[in-house]
Amino acid sequence: MSRGSGALTVRKSGLHVVNMVVLANAAGPGETGGMSELLSRHRAVMPSWLPLYYESPLEIASGSGSRVTDAQGRTYLDFFTGIVTNMLGYDVAEVREAVERQIAKGVVHTSTLYLIRSQVELAEKIARLSGIPDAKVFFTNSGTEANETALLLATCARGSDEVLALRGSYHGRSYGTIAVTGNRAWKNSSLSPLNVHYLHGTDHASPVFRGMSEKEYVEACVADLRDVLDTAAPNVACLIAEPVQGVGGFAMPPDGLYAAYKEVLDEHGILFVSDEVQTGWGRTGTSFFGIGGHGVTPDAMTFAKGLGNGFAVGGVVARGDLMDGLSALGVATFGGNPVSMAAAGAALDYVLEHDLQGNALRQGALIIEGLRPLTGLASVSDVRGKGLMFAVEMADPRTGAPSPALAGRVLEETRERGLLVGKGGVHGNVLRMAPPLNLSAEDAAEGRDLLVDAVRAVDAQA
Repeated sequence: MSRGSGALTVRKSGLHVVNMVVLANAAGPGETGGMSELLSRHRAVMPSWLPLYYESPLEIASGSGSRVTDAQGRTYLDFFTGIVTNMLGYDVAEVREAVERQIAKGVVHTSTLYLIRSQVELAEKIARLSGIPDAKVFFTNSGTEANETALLLATCARGSDEVLALRGSYHGRSYGTIAVTGNRAWKNSSLSPLNVHYLHGTDHASPVFRGMSEKEYVEACVADLRDVLDTAAPNVACLIAEPVQGVGGFAMPPDGLYAAYKEVLDEHGILFVSDEVQTGWGRTGTSFFGIGGHGVTPDAMTFAKGLGNGFAVGGVVARGDLMDGLSALGVATFGGNPVSMAAAGAALDYVLEHDLQGNALRQGALIIEGLRPLTGLASVSDVRGKGLMFAVEMADPRTGAPSPALAGRVLEETRERGLLVGKGGVHGNVLRMAPPLNLSAEDAAEGRDLLVDAVRAVDAQA
């Protein structure tokens, strides 16, 4: 097995899972039997398709600020934040104290059958920030549930099961959200409750579009959308799309594409749902929600991850008439949970009071500009990003083909240097990073330099 090739490919090969266990159990002089034992127990009771990073998987034991400490006492700078979820890092006093105050009341759950003050207050803030006219909010537990809800709203409103989605997209792990996911590595079934048509938008580098300018590419994508509507999709409910494709390796549509798509959608009365699970709360730096950078106001936005800073929370904010359009009753048992609402309210207030959107823009620019010289390496095919979402795409230096093996090696090398990063992309060859929004300039520079050093070390051996 090539070094670091495990990460997200574990689900594709039973043999690979065995190899990972053997490597991790063959504890070296600096490893403890405890971690090897925990991995064996994990494998015995957790599903084989549940991936673990690293040849010797990591147990995070504690955290503070932008750093975490593992069970062996080693500290790392965290540039992946629990898959873009701990958006304020770790042990933030304002969030912790808000949660403690709620728990001290003795009420950790009531259900939405009762009034929940913190839920109403948070919904008011999100509705106002969304820019959606007459917006209403429904809270769930995750991004998957949020996207399921948005799909339900759109298909009921339009009386249609037809949905447009983007190639390379990821919208969740449930039956309905897998159906609109355009990334085969995360698509367990071709069966679907929806009639889905996939559009172009982030594949400008593919052979069919490679020679086009951005303007020509946008025109080709819009022409394809019109052709899909004319020939294959007579009654589409909605387009669901990510402003930046998260699991897809932070692939981004060119500026202007979603606005051009929206013009066509509006001609047909088709709704637009923006999946903001990874791009919300100022992370892209240029707007509070990722879609704002495209000059588009969607009919609905879904959110989750960072809002709770680690506490489970998700939801949909949508036009009031769209949200009220369901004819049957509905609740989310843990949606609007008082503890999660306390955490989310405090986290959102912290983002706004400290202008973390501005900080994302500043620190993101510092990091991304420092990474751009890596494109001069034979093994790096692209460096891209917006705000504190950025990625390095690895390629075989001889063929130019996507190289998940090299990305896996960089994953291991960054860990060796004390930096945690993520991995994704349609081919599993992209290093993706999303540090805390309150990242300091010093930590930004340190992480950037560690990443550059790791990529150069792998390139030198490729």
